[in-house]
Amino acid sequence: MWKSAVVVALLALGMGYLYQNDPELPTQVLNYLRESLPLMQPSGGSEVRPPTLEEAISRAWQILITAPARRWGKVAVGVNACVDVVVSGVGLLQALALEPGSGNDHEVLHGKEDLKEAFIHYMEKGAAAERFFSDKEVFQRIARAAAEYPGAQVYVGGNAALIGQKLASNPQLVVLLCGPVGPKLHEMLDEQIVVPPESLQETDEYHLILEYKSGEQWGTSRAPQANRFILSHDVSNGRMSALETFIASLEEFNPDLVVLSGLHMMEGMGRDLWENRLKEAVDVISDVNNEVPIHLELASMTDKDYMNRILQEVMPIVSSVGLNEQELLFLTQSGGGPHADLASWDGIPDVGRVSDILLWVLEQHGRADPESESDLTRIHFHTLAYHILATVDGHWGNQVSAVAAGARVASSQACGLQTVDVTKVALKAPLNFYSSFTEPRESLTVDVMNPVTVWRRGNVSFHLTPVLVCKQPLRTVGLGDAISAEGLLFSEVTSEH
Repeated sequence: MWKSAVVVALLALGMGYLYQNDPELPTQVLNYLRESLPLMQPSGGSEVRPPTLEEAISRAWQILITAPARRWGKVAVGVNACVDVVVSGVGLLQALALEPGSGNDHEVLHGKEDLKEAFIHYMEKGAAAERFFSDKEVFQRIARAAAEYPGAQVYVGGNAALIGQKLASNPQLVVLLCGPVGPKLHEMLDEQIVVPPESLQETDEYHLILEYKSGEQWGTSRAPQANRFILSHDVSNGRMSALETFIASLEEFNPDLVVLSGLHMMEGMGRDLWENRLKEAVDVISDVNNEVPIHLELASMTDKDYMNRILQEVMPIVSSVGLNEQELLFLTQSGGGPHADLASWDGIPDVGRVSDILLWVLEQHGRADPESESDLTRIHFHTLAYHILATVDGHWGNQVSAVAAGARVASSQACGLQTVDVTKVALKAPLNFYSSFTEPRESLTVDVMNPVTVWRRGNVSFHLTPVLVCKQPLRTVGLGDAISAEGLLFSEVTSEH
């Protein structure tokens, strides 16, 4: 019985602490405890079993995640859309008669050997990457082999289409999608998604998603975690050809929120194209009504000049950005920000370093300075083990719910489920961390009974929650898009925006 007493004492202490911080929260925690009591009651004289950390976090999310006071009614999403063919990466490369070897990164893939080397390079890191395949005919042969490979699956693809699909799962929301939509993609889209006639085209754009599992081996290469490598020869998305149609359609559609993605696709088309096209993109994005927030979803890039131009020219004209750990590190390397000398993350990204870079982006390129003309006030960062929402104070509401909702969908969707199954997930996030990598810094702890840790630096607030990582992920593609979409669904702009 002494174990029961210890558990009760700890819970009482925890509730006292919570009352000091939020007098209303203990009532919510009591509801949580009532749900948990079956787990904590002795059964037939057996030992008391308190909830696991995963159970505690999952149940706490149910309490923390509440709908915003003001919801979006219409969301416009553009401009990259395609059909994804998802296949075993190692299996496909073997089917292409390629032998295992050493890894080597390539900014653009010119042939099958480049594909093999880049795939191995990222598989050994367990990192996601996306590359343009320059040879159309060779790509089409690889695409045919992928489509015919046993177990290959076909899905909606492209960040915009995936975010649109996730948003459209909310029945009260009307979603406009602009992008190159071919017949196969149109057939797969949610019926709530409105596609302007100008976005429809006769053929689909295909992207190949080469997945690998945690611990999967090919030759001497071994994947430390599950992830995927994406390749395409996609000129429509590469030129962001639907951008003007997208912006022109906003006036009639009159959205509450605009979500923009696909800038990364232009990188593979060469500097001459992206330099001119980026200027045009900045011009048309600047035409969007200032009252409407714009969220920019980033993706894998390799050209530092291009990323720096996006940092300097695009980020100040959007309100919100979504990115992962690879993109965040490349952002600071490209712009000469904090920890730019770090070649890559060593395991789980250090929270203090991530916090430093997020603060730098909002201070140097966002609106952390009230005198700044930048519109950027929100960054949603996601990595495998945890998520952080960094927001300039006074611009966004309901961010505890937003960050928790993003983590919850990562936990469920990776396992192919609608809800979190605590037997299929594991807590990998650090429970103790620092608010910065350098002084002055605050020592912080994740409380599993209230698993959103909040801290402030200047007038920027940070909300961190762990992710319950799926032990046997079924599909990693589109997870970042689902996270950003869910985070946006639970966010609201305040009157100061």
